[in-house]
Amino acid sequence: MQGFLGEFLGTMVLIVFGVGSGAGVNLKRTYAHAQNWTFISLAWGLAVTFGVYVAGQFGSQGHLNPAVTIGFAVFGFFPWAQVLPYLLGQFLGAFVGAAIVIVHYYPQFKAAKRPADGNKVGIFATGPAIPNPIFNFLSETIATFFFIFPLLNLGNFTQGLKPLIVGLLIVVVGLTLGGTTGFAINPARDWAPRLAYTILPVPNKSSANWSYAWVPMFGPLLGGILAAGLQAWIA
Repeated sequence: MQGFLGEFLGTMVLIVFGVGSGAGVNLKRTYAHAQNWTFISLAWGLAVTFGVYVAGQFGSQGHLNPAVTIGFAVFGFFPWAQVLPYLLGQFLGAFVGAAIVIVHYYPQFKAAKRPADGNKVGIFATGPAIPNPIFNFLSETIATFFFIFPLLNLGNFTQGLKPLIVGLLIVVVGLTLGGTTGFAINPARDWAPRLAYTILPVPNKSSANWSYAWVPMFGPLLGGILAAGLQAWIA
């Protein structure tokens, strides 16, 4: 189970801060309500930064993302023997992080009686600005590619200021490519919080929109594999 603890704790931190920003922006009875896309992109970038720092301190490489782990493994940048512990840590950490956000914002969820009050799955998981399955899938693939390809050229990104660079990379992906689908670029970040919203007792919740969930699962995985494939080809 090498790397499990670091991935679990790092992804939990990532989701508490990232999904927490979604709750603050969407739920009406918060001081952060109705902040803009820049606010959200910055929050997710900082969430990744501190998640990577925590993960590295507890013995993992700070992937926090199945698209990174699987993409790296397919082309030999990461050992297959460690893939399962990393994936388990990522999905479980994301689920626990989402559960913590539910507890933290419970009064706000209870006060939001309808989706128009911000009580919706978009706090936890992504959705398209314009529903179009093919282009939504392409958006997630492209955004993930342009996240993971630079990541492959950072070396050990848990050391020194490199987690901050990773966070800035998330910010620029969000600002430039994230407006189409909400830039999941991470199956664990999307699926585990979506599941938490589905099965945990969130007051007044609405649909979890599982019919869309295949896009933030398979688009990022393909983007990660393509990025690692390009790196292997040109290296």
